[in-house]
Amino acid sequence: METREIVDKLLEKAILKKASDIFFLIKESVQINLRLNSGIEKLSEHSEKQGLEIINFLKYAAQMDISEHRRPQVGAIEYDYQGTKYYLRLSSLGDFADRESLVVRIIYQIENSNYFFEEQIKLLENLSKKRGLIITSGPTGSGKTTTMYELAKKVGRNKVVMTIEDPVEVREDSFLQAQVNSEAGIEYLDLLKAALRHRPDILIIGEIRDTNTARIAIDAALSGHLVFATVHAQSTLQTISRLEGLGIRGDELANCLTAVSYQRLLPTESNLACLLDIATGENLAAAIKSKVRSDFISWQENLNLLKKGGQISNETYQLYQEG
Repeated sequence: METREIVDKLLEKAILKKASDIFFLIKESVQINLRLNSGIEKLSEHSEKQGLEIINFLKYAAQMDISEHRRPQVGAIEYDYQGTKYYLRLSSLGDFADRESLVVRIIYQIENSNYFFEEQIKLLENLSKKRGLIITSGPTGSGKTTTMYELAKKVGRNKVVMTIEDPVEVREDSFLQAQVNSEAGIEYLDLLKAALRHRPDILIIGEIRDTNTARIAIDAALSGHLVFATVHAQSTLQTISRLEGLGIRGDELANCLTAVSYQRLLPTESNLACLLDIATGENLAAAIKSKVRSDFISWQENLNLLKKGGQISNETYQLYQEG
């Protein structure tokens, strides 16, 4: 079988299983695993020679240097499967023995988004009509970018929407999308400063990752922009603690933070759906003032409703109790 055919079959299986990542690990052979919502699942195993051919094929398609096996590299591929475009983000890294591993992240399009409670996304849409900062938190692969884009598309008609990402995950022609390029000296902070000079109505920040990024997000929201941003946090209200840890004061959060949303993608019988937990209004204000915070607003309550309604299994209910 040709390498291209093998790659197509691997990607087809990963997409059909709604995998978020494909892992290529070289040992005596090359093991290929998927990250599913239920955990890691083995997909296939190949000889070292064939495995390296698969990795090099993907690296070449992503415009990565196939002769470099030690230095970390990133790349991207636009992949068409049954008329739907999927964006693949590739990351390679060599280990101490110069054996290269590769991870392929699959970015699913916005049209595939599905929320358990439509009133939750509607609430965020209504809140997005105000100015200020809306933070979406959750682990990698929980659909944070999809949610931000969906909200921006709903409230951003006839407005200038600009995104700053590393890298751009979903292409959206109606947005002005800027991407970090370290090799060209284009860093996150530089793009954020330039973005504000473009005077966007809505600014999407792919990830608040350090004090400088947090500072610009807060200042943009305080100056009247609508800002969507993501941050890695383990629960809804601990997102506030994360921002404080990046040097943001409580009074600044009180003045510009419109909502904090935590989300996870939960498996149903036929697909994945997104469960949100949203802090806004009095709940958010009280959490900002408090020195000791709980974790969630209504996460466990909504999980209960989903289990009783048969929308999720008991196993899923137990697995996501802590967010």
